[in-house]
Amino acid sequence: MMTPADLRATVGGIDIYLFDQIMRGRIEPGARILDAGCGDGRNLLYFLQAGYDVCALDQDAGAIDAVRALAARVAPRLEAGRFRVESLAQSSFADACADVVISSAVLHFAADGADFMAMLQGTWRLLTPGGLFFARLASNIGLEDQVHPLSAGSRRCRLPDGSDRYLVDASMLKVLTAELGGRLLDPIKTTVVDGQRSMTTWVMTKLRGREA
Repeated sequence: MMTPADLRATVGGIDIYLFDQIMRGRIEPGARILDAGCGDGRNLLYFLQAGYDVCALDQDAGAIDAVRALAARVAPRLEAGRFRVESLAQSSFADACADVVISSAVLHFAADGADFMAMLQGTWRLLTPGGLFFARLASNIGLEDQVHPLSAGSRRCRLPDGSDRYLVDASMLKVLTAELGGRLLDPIKTTVVDGQRSMTTWVMTKLRGREA
């Protein structure tokens, strides 16, 4: 019988909502995975161990060092050059290079609307048509009256927990899905954490030419 320790050794600290996509069969074995804003690789252990074709990027050199060390330990077949110190807006990865693109707790660090769109478009271009885009990001959903814009008309707001984030809402995500040429795979889902912050899950596919 698998113990909690066994499970953690298999999946690490993976986002539970990303794990849900795996369990629902939406991420095929051996798929090309790209984690855009990977941090220390909390979402990558399972994919690395299970033989997926994994790449990642992050602006933090220390984070990429950690992911390279993780890959060297559990997936030595993958060369270090797959893990790059780069920005989301201007990475060196080729267009449509991934079947699954992960953007977990990254986009809400945008400085303003232009920065948000540059990060989003730079991430979206990496996804192949028919691929899965998985994002978790801060929103104002459920906290509309409790967040405070840092300047008039700004989406960068102070949350009740004291942090400053660029916040989206459901209508914005639906508009962006259509503008990018995507289609929602799941309803937009939000977890409100003790009235302090809201984290929204945005899962969509990139439409192929005839579908767009």
